[in-house]
Amino acid sequence: MRVVGVIPSRWGSTRFPGKSLALIAGKPLIQRVVERCRGARRLDDLLVATDDDRIRRAVEGFGCRVVMTRGNHPSGTDRVAEAVRHDPADVVVNIQGDEPLIDPGLIDCLVAGMLFNSGWDMATAASPLAAEEAARATICKVVTDAEGRALYFSRAPIPYIREPDFKAAGTIFWRHIGIYVYRAAFLKKLVAAPPCLLERAECLEQLRALHLGGRIKVEETRHSGVGVDMPSDVPLVEAALRDMGVA
Repeated sequence: MRVVGVIPSRWGSTRFPGKSLALIAGKPLIQRVVERCRGARRLDDLLVATDDDRIRRAVEGFGCRVVMTRGNHPSGTDRVAEAVRHDPADVVVNIQGDEPLIDPGLIDCLVAGMLFNSGWDMATAASPLAAEEAARATICKVVTDAEGRALYFSRAPIPYIREPDFKAAGTIFWRHIGIYVYRAAFLKKLVAAPPCLLERAECLEQLRALHLGGRIKVEETRHSGVGVDMPSDVPLVEAALRDMGVA
């Protein structure tokens, strides 16, 4: 089966315009992401999907394949789908373009789950979340069944703790990590469908996949990563890279 990794990258970030080319310890953010992804062993191909010539030139400059896409996509998933529409991929990995510390091992784990279990339409990941952070609407939470299948995603603190003296034996809140692995056929179905009511209410596109009956495997990981959402995140990522010895 052919597995293609796609990193959607656009210029017009609301909180950090042009962040794809922001320097992270001397290298553009998008280059940092690509270099981490190149450590994944289960990707047969890796490309950047963008609508901006500045990003295209930078990515070509460090030797990664680029596919130009439309500028009016409502989401990164739509950009990914356009980028692979002529590719004979069986499995497509949507890798966030602002995650310079993405774990290549997590990519491989998610892909393996799709390759060796035909029952999944999608795969994604989640990490433990402290109870005091669960109320933050900027953090997406996920709940799963015993098989690890996603039941629901929400910006609200799910599950709701009714009794104030409730004590969980293990982790009860899980932070959703925005990496997605799709079967190519399900990705086409997903982007062809209109946003559903719950998706519009929560502003979470993965709810459309659940609305369509998609079976989403959620892999547990201890590494939540460090994303670059605004300029103030840059020194935090640079410090993490120094700790890893790769800055």
